[in-house]
Amino acid sequence: MLMNTNEKTVKNIAVFVSGGGTNLQALIDAQERGEIRNGRIVFVLASNEKAFAIQRAEKAGIEHQVVSRKAYSTSGDYDAAILAALENRNIDLIVLAGFLSILGPSVVEKYRNRIINIHPSLIPLFCGDGFYGKKVHTAVLASGMKVTGATAHFVNEITDGGAIILQKAVPIEQGDNEDILQYRVMRQAEWEILPKAVSLFCEGRIRIEGNHTVILGE
Repeated sequence: MLMNTNEKTVKNIAVFVSGGGTNLQALIDAQERGEIRNGRIVFVLASNEKAFAIQRAEKAGIEHQVVSRKAYSTSGDYDAAILAALENRNIDLIVLAGFLSILGPSVVEKYRNRIINIHPSLIPLFCGDGFYGKKVHTAVLASGMKVTGATAHFVNEITDGGAIILQKAVPIEQGDNEDILQYRVMRQAEWEILPKAVSLFCEGRIRIEGNHTVILGE
């Protein structure tokens, strides 16, 4: 399957956030540098009203909306609220940039192969249910591994189970703790490969074959 073959149409991007929004800022900065070719961030959705990412969206002049997970008793109701927020916005791509809620099947199906997530490990290691945020880095450090990294991948019904787009390795250094390692992974990997993956999608340069991707033009 070839993604986005009509490269002349600029793709509308929605970014989903839950916290500080450092990956959102990396996307905004990349867009301002012209590195997200054929795409533009038009909407930010936050899962809680205290997310600092909202301020980043405001500063960049990007429309935003809070759809609080706590306001909905079931995941199905929350998914319906997300779909309602996206309705009539002509969103071509959803980017999960530190979004801590799991999207349900109705959202995944509607945006099949059009949702990209950034995960702070080298999938298939340290991923899946329960592996998010600093919990990933805690597990990595406990394992004794010498290398970690980040993965940009498509989202499907399996947590962190979609086709991998890009990965980058990051060294683990002696004396690292969760905070130090988290920042290094963000700075050296996440903030680099997420904008690249988004640009590849918007340029129509990703072909999906089963649960694998082929990057065209390399």
